Amino acid sequence: MKTLFYGGKILTMSDLMYAGGVLVEDGKITWISPQSPLPLGEKDCTYVDLQGAVMLPGFVDAHSHFFQVATSMLQVSLNGARSPEEMGQRIRDYIAREKVQPGEWVIARDYDHNLLPQYQHPTLEQLNSYAPENPLIIHHKSGHMGLMNGKALDLLEITPETPDPEGGKIGREDGKLTGYLEENAFISAIKRAPMPGGEALLQGFQKAQQLYASMGITTVQDGMVVKEMLPVYQQLLERNLLQLEVVLYCAPEAYAAARAMVEAQGENCPVRVGGMKIFLDGSPQGRTAWLRQPYAGEAEYRGYGTMTDEQVEEAFLLAARSNTQLLAHCNGDAAVEQFLRCLESVQRQQPNLAALRPVIIHGQLMGKDQMEQAARLGAVVSFFVAHVYHWGDVHIRNLGMERAEGISPAASALQTGIPVTFHQDSPVIPPDMLETVWCAVARRTESGVLLGEEERISVEEALECVTKNGAYQYFQEDRKGKIAEDMTADLVILSQDPLTTPIQQLREIQVLQTYKHGYCVYTRQDN
Repeated sequence: MKTLFYGGKILTMSDLMYAGGVLVEDGKITWISPQSPLPLGEKDCTYVDLQGAVMLPGFVDAHSHFFQVATSMLQVSLNGARSPEEMGQRIRDYIAREKVQPGEWVIARDYDHNLLPQYQHPTLEQLNSYAPENPLIIHHKSGHMGLMNGKALDLLEITPETPDPEGGKIGREDGKLTGYLEENAFISAIKRAPMPGGEALLQGFQKAQQLYASMGITTVQDGMVVKEMLPVYQQLLERNLLQLEVVLYCAPEAYAAARAMVEAQGENCPVRVGGMKIFLDGSPQGRTAWLRQPYAGEAEYRGYGTMTDEQVEEAFLLAARSNTQLLAHCNGDAAVEQFLRCLESVQRQQPNLAALRPVIIHGQLMGKDQMEQAARLGAVVSFFVAHVYHWGDVHIRNLGMERAEGISPAASALQTGIPVTFHQDSPVIPPDMLETVWCAVARRTESGVLLGEEERISVEEALECVTKNGAYQYFQEDRKGKIAEDMTADLVILSQDPLTTPIQQLREIQVLQTYKHGYCVYTRQDN
């Protein structure tokens, strides 16, 4: 199969910044014309006239949770809800609309207490009223905490006497449960809840895949895979339902089983195992990120870590001995400090760790004083830079202006020589790469505050973070992230050239088409 793209601008992200035409054969780029070529006239060639549109390398998702995005398609959305009453009404409407039977589990997502009156979570009494005949779980938008009604707490055997796990908290008031759980307490509880299955779940994956493709993303990450997820991936592979490349980062105990599953599929498997994933703290908007200095208005509270140094070092050792990459969720600067401390300690025993490109995920409050050490140790940093817009105003309240201006310090990291990538941590927010590019360049909060002007970067640098640098994070810089000969034909066609679009209009650029290995996997309906 041959395809010739011509008739527009081709932004290659390589030494030849712009090209006029690209020929794709059998999923690879085989020829590039510096100027727009005329169609070749070959009978076996498909011609794609860009009609003045702009083609770039396909965007690389540096961190998200593909499985959770799929399951979110089966859940009640509470996104933007501004009162406990609105949350309850959406859940009751869902139960009635979907004809949910008494006793069936109801899962809701994306509530944000920062939008609720006095920033207070709903009470257990309110939670019980939302679904009086059903066990109910509500995921916080951060993914680091959540709510359960009384029926769910009973079925999961969580009582006032249940001890808090290390690195987690079960909400209690006057010796009674409140229905609120955070970090390891919430994570361990939802693992015990029934997982959705059947055709509905597989359809959720197809919808999730189309969502990523509609954002121009051709490489997707599942950033915390546990053993319970692997049978679903097995089904997806057996039924050939995956068009995009999905890279799994597994809990250490699931790594070997995931590798065995993927290796049994052969070299053309659309799923591959990228490495292992751990998390060292929580979220700054939820005030559980682990900080070196207390939160604003607190005398001592700095959030907390979720793993001991010994546990972190064990994870690094396992990754080194498995010759695989380790990703670590680190939002606060104290968590970053633990990551670097443990990485340096283990590198003395396992020098190959630097070559394995360990990744700091999120790095929201990474300090400038930590960057030289990170660069020296070979770390990659993947910033959730869209926090500037979505929670920048919350960070000002939680951290004070000076610290809030330093969130997602992409410019400082790039100046230090650290490879930087960007992500959206989906389903926390949609996997909108163009919005993320705008966030990195504009650094405006939802209320319009310019947050950290010195950390703004250029549009070209931001595009590199979601193309070339993303490929580097995945050890695929020789295969993707650029439009060049012998590279994989992962491509996205945009309505405008980001390099010439006014900054305030960057997030208005539309994805018109997305190609994976030269095959079109998404076309905008009104295109």
